[in-house]
Amino acid sequence: MKKTRLDKKFAALKKEGKKGFIAYIGAGDPNLNDTIDIVLKLEEAGVDIVELGLPFSDPLADGRVNQDAAIRALEAGSTFDGVMECVRKIRERSQIPMIFYAYLNTLTARGFENSMNEAAAAGVDGFLILDVPCEESGPYKEAIKTANLNNIVLITPTTPAERTSKIVKNANGFVYCVSREGVTGVRDTVAEGAPALVAQIKQHTHLPVALGFGIGTPEAAAEAAGYADAVVVGSAIVNKFHNNPHTEEGRADAAAFVAKMVQAVKN
Repeated sequence: MKKTRLDKKFAALKKEGKKGFIAYIGAGDPNLNDTIDIVLKLEEAGVDIVELGLPFSDPLADGRVNQDAAIRALEAGSTFDGVMECVRKIRERSQIPMIFYAYLNTLTARGFENSMNEAAAAGVDGFLILDVPCEESGPYKEAIKTANLNNIVLITPTTPAERTSKIVKNANGFVYCVSREGVTGVRDTVAEGAPALVAQIKQHTHLPVALGFGIGTPEAAAEAAGYADAVVVGSAIVNKFHNNPHTEEGRADAAAFVAKMVQAVKN
């Protein structure tokens, strides 16, 4: 498998002795044209990797903020084809690594292999598929690999150690560590058990470990960067872009908020 933009980014961060910052937004929220602008603003703010939520009507792992973002995207007419065209337009102006946070139904509706090939051709680097247990992942991981995409996996606080070792064998790119039980959402502090969970994962893989779910302040992001290889911030960023005016000034203000979070992780 050839190295993706994601692989190269993590290799560069390791060489520099820096931690990564991954920003989550909903693709198509508030619409696909604005998604292009938001991704470019995130890159300008210093974000290393962008995680795009592929709009889905029943996002089980998501809290209210990201559910609402998915609904807004669907109501704005976002489709798989439209999102891939959005990625192609971003690629005309940026080579920032982009991965999709997705649910299986959206990808199997048009044929899973077709979805992977279309995504790779558009310029996507990988997928984090929320609802595929490792026991059923065989044909999916093969299609992801064949398309030269990263297969990112989730480990949660309730994942036993022996199961962690099975799950991470299917992964490349990085391992996404869920900091707390429950769904996505903004919190002021990192869950108490997060450092031990990251340490446990690192016993089973040499891949970078990114910590997400509930990181909503620069202080929490800095704390997470103390022991994880990358920090994922989603709901706080989705909220900021949504609640600000959809104007150049509003977007600049939201990007400035993200830049503070990035600096907290980098310093």
